[in-house]
Amino acid sequence: MELKAQLTEDLKSAMRSGDKLRTSVIRLLTAIIKNREVEKRGSLTDAEVIQAISYSCKQRQEAIVQYRQGGRQDLVDKEAAELAILQSYLPAALSSDELYSLVQEAIRESQATSPREMGKVMALLIPKVTGRADGKVVSTLVREMLSKN
Repeated sequence: MELKAQLTEDLKSAMRSGDKLRTSVIRLLTAIIKNREVEKRGSLTDAEVIQAISYSCKQRQEAIVQYRQGGRQDLVDKEAAELAILQSYLPAALSSDELYSLVQEAIRESQATSPREMGKVMALLIPKVTGRADGKVVSTLVREMLSKN
């Protein structure tokens, strides 16, 4: 099932069951997707929807850090609950071994030999790891592997 269709069905079921938190999270996510579709002037692919979900997850993680520093445990709990709902729509995270092999494959495919060619490698990797691995972790790994060459 297409991810947007799944979100619509999940929104309906959350509204029927009276789950206010899940309803609000899915509504917000749907609004983000609609805004991106307006910007793009077309429908989003599942990969682009996953990027939107990943962006929302990152926002929640940053908010959790800020609320912890501010001593607001009630808001930390709320953001953590929203984050769990959002993460349920993301594909399974890559293990470090899987990520390592994907990076090796991308380096081989792009024929990159130095850190200056990191852009070529990242261009091949990003579509494969979006929503499944943190971009900073991926870029750090690529930089390390290219430096060894």
